[in-house]
Amino acid sequence: MHRTRSLVAGLLPLIPGAAPERLAVWLVKGYVQNSSARAPLAALNIRQYSAAPPPPTQAAAEPFLNGSSSVYVEEMYNSWLQDPKSVHASWDSFFRNASAGAAPGQAYQAPPSLAVPGRHEIPITALVPQMSMSGVSTGLPIDEKIIDDHLAVQAIIRSYQTRGHHIADLDPLGINLADLDATIAPELQLATYRFGMDHDSDSQLSEKQTHYEVAPPPARSLQWQEKDMDRIFKLPATTYIGKPDERALPLREILSRLEAAYCRHIGVEFMFINSLEQCNWIRKRFETPGAMSLDAEGKRLLLARVTRAAGFEAFLARKWTSEKRFGLEGCEMLIPAMKTIIDKSSELGVESIIMGMPHRGRLNVLANVCRKPLEQIFAQFAGLEAADDGSGDVKYHLGTYIERLNRVTNKNIRLAVVANPSHLEAVDTIVQGKTRAEQFYKGDSEGKKTMSILLHGDAAFSGQGIVYETFTLSDLPDYTTRGTIHIVANNQIGFTTDPRHSRSSPYCTDVARVVNAPIFHVNADDPEAVMHVCKVAAEWRATFHKDVVVDLVSYRRGGHNEIDEPMFTQPLMYSKIRKMKSVMEKYSAKLIEEGTVTKEEVDDVRNKYEKICEEAYVKAQKETQIRYKDWLDSPWSGFFEGKNPLKMGNTGVIEETLKHIGKRFSSTPPNAAEFVVHKGIERILRARMEMVETRTVDWALGEAMAFGSLLKEGIHVRLSGQDVERGTFSHRHHVLHHQTSDKSTYKPLCNLYPDQAPYTVCNSSLSEFGVLGFELGYSMTNPNALVCWEAQFGDFFNTAQCIIDQFIASGQSKWVRQSGIVLLLPHGMEGMGPEHSSARPERFLHACSEDPETFPAETEEFAIRQLHDTNMIVANCSTPANYFHILRRQIAMPFRKPLIIFTPKSLLRHPEAKSSFDDMVETTGFKRVIPEAGLAASQPEAVRKVIFCSGKIYYELKKAREDRGLDSAVAITRIEQICPFPFDLIRDEINKYPNAELKWAQEEHKNMGVWSFVQPRFHTAMQGSSERRLSTPPQPSPPDASWWRRQWARLAGRPSSADVIASHPSASVSESGRGPVSYVGRGVSASPATGSKRQHLKEAAQLLEDAFAGL
Repeated sequence: MHRTRSLVAGLLPLIPGAAPERLAVWLVKGYVQNSSARAPLAALNIRQYSAAPPPPTQAAAEPFLNGSSSVYVEEMYNSWLQDPKSVHASWDSFFRNASAGAAPGQAYQAPPSLAVPGRHEIPITALVPQMSMSGVSTGLPIDEKIIDDHLAVQAIIRSYQTRGHHIADLDPLGINLADLDATIAPELQLATYRFGMDHDSDSQLSEKQTHYEVAPPPARSLQWQEKDMDRIFKLPATTYIGKPDERALPLREILSRLEAAYCRHIGVEFMFINSLEQCNWIRKRFETPGAMSLDAEGKRLLLARVTRAAGFEAFLARKWTSEKRFGLEGCEMLIPAMKTIIDKSSELGVESIIMGMPHRGRLNVLANVCRKPLEQIFAQFAGLEAADDGSGDVKYHLGTYIERLNRVTNKNIRLAVVANPSHLEAVDTIVQGKTRAEQFYKGDSEGKKTMSILLHGDAAFSGQGIVYETFTLSDLPDYTTRGTIHIVANNQIGFTTDPRHSRSSPYCTDVARVVNAPIFHVNADDPEAVMHVCKVAAEWRATFHKDVVVDLVSYRRGGHNEIDEPMFTQPLMYSKIRKMKSVMEKYSAKLIEEGTVTKEEVDDVRNKYEKICEEAYVKAQKETQIRYKDWLDSPWSGFFEGKNPLKMGNTGVIEETLKHIGKRFSSTPPNAAEFVVHKGIERILRARMEMVETRTVDWALGEAMAFGSLLKEGIHVRLSGQDVERGTFSHRHHVLHHQTSDKSTYKPLCNLYPDQAPYTVCNSSLSEFGVLGFELGYSMTNPNALVCWEAQFGDFFNTAQCIIDQFIASGQSKWVRQSGIVLLLPHGMEGMGPEHSSARPERFLHACSEDPETFPAETEEFAIRQLHDTNMIVANCSTPANYFHILRRQIAMPFRKPLIIFTPKSLLRHPEAKSSFDDMVETTGFKRVIPEAGLAASQPEAVRKVIFCSGKIYYELKKAREDRGLDSAVAITRIEQICPFPFDLIRDEINKYPNAELKWAQEEHKNMGVWSFVQPRFHTAMQGSSERRLSTPPQPSPPDASWWRRQWARLAGRPSSADVIASHPSASVSESGRGPVSYVGRGVSASPATGSKRQHLKEAAQLLEDAFAGL
């Protein structure tokens, strides 16, 4: 201390105006005088005797600087001068800052916390190293620009996560950008964030975005800011680019890692997802350093799969050069992608995968993903005759079902590819319905065992509305499949149409954003990037049970098909494609260069698969027939075995069952007095109970009894459609709602019996195409279920016409696929205008496969044989009892056929449209024709006119007959089942009234309705046929007859279609003095109905007048 005092005493005289002072006093005084305020020493926190303390100054911020501590400060200062480490770090900091000129009140710095920094926390010195290097303590206020720069880095990270996909290198051809925009967003440019600039800098940055053929990495395009690249910035909690021990990185490294994650061969769209957990999950999978690495074994497996995919296409091209097959060349990575998803999903517990896809690449998927026997595929090119009934379909539309061992996971996996027509996306909701049904029957409520994969083309994915409808169903409680993986084979062209002319959205996948599905774009010429994306997609689906999209950006090496010339319309694209090496060549060269495989190993893999294909080709050459059943996508194991295809089960039930169901259906929840039911519903329930007591049913009660009796028998019933829970016309009420408690409901049909089958009734989205497809897929899964879809109004089905034409009407003929789906279509001309009147029965009838000129052979099995031979059943029931029976008949049949029912509207409450229990008990059944049962039937010779009709118009004709007093002169016969046409019963009705004029009456216009369908069949029923099948004992079938034909002939006791046809004179009907059946009804029209109520009533009155004219 003495030496220090001596040193200071010797120095002070050298300072002008300085007087000898003690060290501590000099230190305090000097520190205070550094203040710009020049506060006097009295301003220090020294004890004063004044009236009031002086106002605080900056020096007062240092509470330890007071007179009583001057000796202590002096000792600390002297020790620090000798050795800065000999004092506490806080004194060291204080003396350094004071000596450096820190303002009073800012020299002191609190000691650092001893706590371990938390996640994403680091010492401030790590963020501002230049301060430590300059000797300035971090206790000083940080420059505002430094804070702005740190915030800018966070903004840059978010910009890469949000917009990085726009500048990713996704196009293998290098001529397009997947988002159709060749600009760089300003938020991806460093210049936007003004690193190293003051806020008030006059430098004006251009707002124009720079165009590049392929966007370069933004960080390297701004060399003038190189000085900022080595600055270190803290990593926020919203990124995972840092390794576990890295909490801060230089800007250069931050940008490099972000570019590697988001701007190379993978573009990730996910920041629109409104879940932080899900966003962080995706960030971690793509940002974590090393996340995309693949080991040597994985690379060899990948190479083998790419080789097989390319080898299959090359083999087909070599053997069948000009045959259309819609090959996968240019997008061969689709096969390894699908196999990776299947492998990962199998590892995560999935046991069954149902797939839907367009025609491109279908054969390759069947061969290399499903492992369909190659000889069966090659036989499809040979043009062989079929061993089965039906029309069949082209090879690239066929489906399959395979159960095999997954060699990667060593687990069994079931794979189904659903058959699909050329209507590319039509199969989407069918796959979803089939998947949902399989989950339902397995009790897989979380979708852990069964999942779906949908493949798409880029043009179809953005252009087809059914894609949106499919996504809309994805999260609805009664339609969700708990996540679907969508793979887009993005050829960057639609037939001949450029993407810029086929979509308005940046990406073809933008429709998926509506359901918060992450979208992973990937350059399909980077196999390892594709593998990583597919693994993440499978994990996403298993983790969150939500949809995800993988966009394989690729190209189409040939034209739309193998005989198409693409140079006509895309000359520049295809000039480049023809110079491109295949992905197999590129990847094998890469692995050879890095030493993972040798050229010999690559050749060996290729040659082995070539040998497999050659051996299968030799086997295929020996085939003489093809079998459609080999391509069945929905087999019903055990359903057909041991059944007589001509034996129908009973549709009537015991009366006790009817009463029990009726009472339960007419009651409020038992033991729930607090359940408040709407007063209107109470009246409906009381009316139902009264009907049960009087042994009668209306339409709604008859339907409930059909459903309830099937549920009792263990048959699952599902009713779906718009507003079906209540019913469009407020007649059904299968779900009762508590009037004072939200979401509290009661479903009577779910509470009939303790051991009943489950009943599902669900309002659908406002969709026909998608929902009808969904229910069709649901019906394909299990034949022992009644699946019904009801249109809000019958004519609304026409927006689902594709499902009806391509799947329901022709599915069995093309793909040997049966379905028992029921379509309920409200129908009737009641003055509601063109769009709410006709369910267009003519459209369904024109699609029926029944021959109007052939009177089927009459045997005891006439009715069921007709049902077996037709492609679908069309009915217009007029009584609740018949509706009850036809619904139950769907399950009683030993096979399955689609059923189209034109359901009533006004008849739902018509006082005469009721049935007795007597028409529904055990000994009763469905009536294909309901003959006249009144006075006219008792004196048939006196009947002057027989009016045939169907549906609601019967009640109008009946009333008009009564009003005119013609009950004994006119017989009215109802045809309940229109197709198959009841030839035998119609003939009998005609014979019953030998002196009567024959009329057909319908409320639809003449060019609509069923007239054009029944007219030639009436003629056949009246004339008989000169060539009729004989009802003879079984005869041997020709050796070339199909298995089904032989079995049918054996079981039916009749010759096959190849047998001799002979005359059947007993079928003839005497026509002496009688003309053909004539038409009564509205004239031809372009519109189904008038929009004028007055005109409607006028037309209805004229129809009735014409029906009874001349009497």
